[in-house]
Amino acid sequence: MGWLDNTTALVTGAGSGMGRAILERYLAEGARVGVLEINEDKAKALCEDFETDFGGKVHVTVGDATVFADNARAVADTVAAFGGLDVFVGNVGLWDFSFSLEMLPEEAISGAFDDIFSANVKSYLLGAKAALPELRKTKGSIIYTVSNAGFWPGGGGPLYTASKHAVMGLIKQLAYELCPDVRVNGVAPGAMPTDLRGPASLGLAGMSFGNMPVDKIAESFTPLERAIAPEDYTGHYVLLASRENSRTVTGSVHNCDGGLGVRGRKDAEAAMQNMLSQ
Repeated sequence: MGWLDNTTALVTGAGSGMGRAILERYLAEGARVGVLEINEDKAKALCEDFETDFGGKVHVTVGDATVFADNARAVADTVAAFGGLDVFVGNVGLWDFSFSLEMLPEEAISGAFDDIFSANVKSYLLGAKAALPELRKTKGSIIYTVSNAGFWPGGGGPLYTASKHAVMGLIKQLAYELCPDVRVNGVAPGAMPTDLRGPASLGLAGMSFGNMPVDKIAESFTPLERAIAPEDYTGHYVLLASRENSRTVTGSVHNCDGGLGVRGRKDAEAAMQNMLSQ
């Protein structure tokens, strides 16, 4: 028996990193999972990797989470494959690689803003809009991936931090609007090795956060002083998806960033900037 037996979820950006870890944990807890993934190679790998052990429990839709029609298609595909939808997990995003205001080229700010807010905020809004009719039928829930940058400065530059604060507001507003039918919550992880990319408008589309010394960064500026992998965060997504174990929870964000809030941010930010420059 798993916490998510007889549950169907749709996870965006599940081709790698946090999304793939959520997918794997949901499957282990008994769920059926639809995926919306923009990268065709990652989508193909998902189909191949889970066909043997979880045949029939994963359905992958190739599409762009910042386009409503693709979100609607992923919802329709998931419902067609599994008969309904209980959980929508918004998980795609871009990072600004801690470009400060002074570092941002003035001619690139508008494009970078549009790129980051489109991925980090608009995709979440569109996914919720597409999934809402099905979630109302099942009294389901929405879970968004936030970030430590949704609580504290220094987890990115002004564009990324502002986008994650926007997600915090989106969670509260949707929880208010959609109750009592649909619960809306978030998970705010900290640093972890993933294939998180930057915006093309800043020339960062080819850079991956996972290629940086992420383990050293986490060990240096979190009170827990340990490297954290994506799978270490997945229990929060399971809890919030479980009706039995979180039936009273909506409008909340699980801050699981390794305890950044109990340590001075200036030292942490300085440590990150030093590693980014190496």
